[in-house]
Amino acid sequence: MCGISGFYNCNLSPDNKTNIFRHMLTRIKHRGPDESGIYLAKKVGLGSVRLSIVDLATGTMPLSNADESLWIVFNGEIFNHIELREELLAKNHTFKTQSDTEVIVHLYEEYGPEFL
Repeated sequence: MCGISGFYNCNLSPDNKTNIFRHMLTRIKHRGPDESGIYLAKKVGLGSVRLSIVDLATGTMPLSNADESLWIVFNGEIFNHIELREELLAKNHTFKTQSDTEVIVHLYEEYGPEFL
């Protein structure tokens, strides 16, 4: 099982944010021993430790959409991601991974919060 971490509305310096995330991810590394990743923006941070199951090569998280305007960390599996990907490809979405998680980002782009 993967592990995720994050913060919102944090006014720390970038170095402090990075150090905090490294510590947070160290504490949950047992949940995702295959890799870890961090995304930091002005007031938002996302972190992930990953147990690779789907798309071992390019499914690194945090994961973004094509223009990096949306980011996600996710723990779970989208069982119908292949069918959803086909639907989104037909609507001219471009995928950079084979990850089931990337489908969520594109569904949000296409439908907004209603995609849920």
